[in-house]
Amino acid sequence: MSLSSRIRIAVLRHCRHALAAMALLLGAMPVLAQTPLTLQLRWSHGFQFAGYYAAQEKGFYREAGFEVKLLEARPGLNVVAEVTSGRADFGVGTSGLLMARQAGEPVVVLATIFQHSPLVLIARRDAYLQSIHDLAGRRVMIEPGADELLAYLRRERIPLDSLIRIQHSFAPDDLVSGKVDAISAYSSNEPYALDKAGMSYHVFTPRSAGIDFYGDNLFTSENRLKYNPELVRAFREASLRGWRYAMDHPEEVAALIHSRYSDAQPLDFYLFEARRMVPLVRPDLVEIGYMNPGRWQHIVDTYGDMGMLPRDFDFRGFLYSEGGGRDSEGLRLYLAAALGGLALVIAVATYIHRINRQLHRSVAEARVAAGELRASEEKYRILTETMKDVVWTADADTLRITYVSPSIERLRGYTVAELLGSPIESSVKPGERNTLRSLVRQRSRAFRADPDGSPHFYTEVFEQPCKDGGSVWTEVVTTYGVNPRSGILEVHGVTRDITERRASQERITHMAEHDLLTDLPNRALVTDRLSQALATARRNRHRVALLYIDLDRFKPINDTHGHAVGDLLLQEAAGRMRACVRESDTVGRFGGDEFVVLLPVVESSEDALRVAEKIRAALGEPFLLAGLCLEVSSSIGVALYPEDGRDQEALLLSADRIMYEAKREGRDRVSMSAAG
Repeated sequence: MSLSSRIRIAVLRHCRHALAAMALLLGAMPVLAQTPLTLQLRWSHGFQFAGYYAAQEKGFYREAGFEVKLLEARPGLNVVAEVTSGRADFGVGTSGLLMARQAGEPVVVLATIFQHSPLVLIARRDAYLQSIHDLAGRRVMIEPGADELLAYLRRERIPLDSLIRIQHSFAPDDLVSGKVDAISAYSSNEPYALDKAGMSYHVFTPRSAGIDFYGDNLFTSENRLKYNPELVRAFREASLRGWRYAMDHPEEVAALIHSRYSDAQPLDFYLFEARRMVPLVRPDLVEIGYMNPGRWQHIVDTYGDMGMLPRDFDFRGFLYSEGGGRDSEGLRLYLAAALGGLALVIAVATYIHRINRQLHRSVAEARVAAGELRASEEKYRILTETMKDVVWTADADTLRITYVSPSIERLRGYTVAELLGSPIESSVKPGERNTLRSLVRQRSRAFRADPDGSPHFYTEVFEQPCKDGGSVWTEVVTTYGVNPRSGILEVHGVTRDITERRASQERITHMAEHDLLTDLPNRALVTDRLSQALATARRNRHRVALLYIDLDRFKPINDTHGHAVGDLLLQEAAGRMRACVRESDTVGRFGGDEFVVLLPVVESSEDALRVAEKIRAALGEPFLLAGLCLEVSSSIGVALYPEDGRDQEALLLSADRIMYEAKREGRDRVSMSAAG
């Protein structure tokens, strides 16, 4: 038998084996279709896990052959232990998975959801807690796995044993009530509840210290990957398909979470989460699930600098490779290097060919082109030097400014010479520098991945520092392109001063919420604050007081001395009422001579009466206005939650009714219902 015949027979035999293996695989598919799986979440249900709910509810898991159970976390739960013990098949973890890997836990990261971790520390704002360093000696709740926060504290040289560590309860109310002084939180989650509670707080982010890690990583165990690689691949693909759907349809998925998984929060909360997650996930720039080994190496190096990992920590095998292991990873690198070398040869050949063609052009054609180029450059120079906006260019790799128009001196006080060659991040406030660097690098990758695609224009608002120590609010529009002469990828930007526009917007917002005469909150703003106060009172089981105030004998003054004098009296009365209450209380004007005072927290009815009497006495003092000595008094109705009403409408009606009772009883008095 000839050599060629033997080769054909061997090939046919190999094909038969392959077909037999494929038949066995297809025969096993119905079994896979019934596979039950468990995904352990790392927090309570929320948009933070939107992609997994979408994969479940849109049938992506079922199409892949899975029945998936999504489990909420509980205080003290160790997600890594749940997965490595087999109680859960997959889990969601932080960059702290590296520490688990170093400790011998066989975890493998399959995909990254957050390109920028939302993990932050949120602290109560008080006179003695103004910076991250003031957390020493304070009660702090830090969830398991939040190792990047520990790295942040170490980088800020805050000893961990100086904190009073308390097990995380997952309840922001513990911060609102003062049970703890600070909590680990997600910037996309807890601020919603704190804002609704009217609480003033600090947000301390690791990104301010240069710690910008991945967040919410989908992971599994080495055994699961080793014995069921196809199952892992299919689950990963279905999950990422769900994430793409969730980020494309946030309103639909938020409503789904609210109706089917948790109605503990209003729908607006899940929509708030969705909005806050977009700049952290960056689905417009990065494929969801994408992981850069170089960035993981940076995370390892950062933990190494903090003494939390060995400096030479080898994390091979920690990152999922669809090819299946280190050998395939080595082959991939080898092929990439070979293709790179081939591409270099082709590029050199193409370059030589292009040069040869250019050498054959006529001298006359070159002169015409040079003349046109000089004319174009002259027009560009005149335009950029005389326009108000600042035109600039930066090297996308070194992040250094390569061109800036002279108008920069009018905008920020710096000369062109002072800024050329300076880092692009120096053009923004320190707290924004990591964000700016990250944005440029992500968008550079996106451009290189599709250099022939449609141009993208990005718009951001930055507060930029000026040479005189001040700052200016700017709108910055950028796009990316390759310099045709140097071949360098550049960021092209136009910066515009929007200080007046921003101030105008703030004035419009203020005017929409405040009375024009007295500058007190108007009915809309008072009603909104009352709604927030009642929501907090229901959770914390305390009382709220609402004072409805009407000035007695104001109309005769207005009729006798004119509206100008009446307006002066109303302004003075507003100032006196403000002086009678706490900063956390609200004095508002509903119109005419009717005012409302909201006391969001009162211990007893006596506290509310004490404030009301203080206001009545202040308004009873003579008003010296425009050379006149004028006197008025006030009738005040005091309504309490929950005795006089359990919602804002009922409480307002009760306070108004009680105020009119005070008028009927002779004016110049404070009245309260019998229930109070």
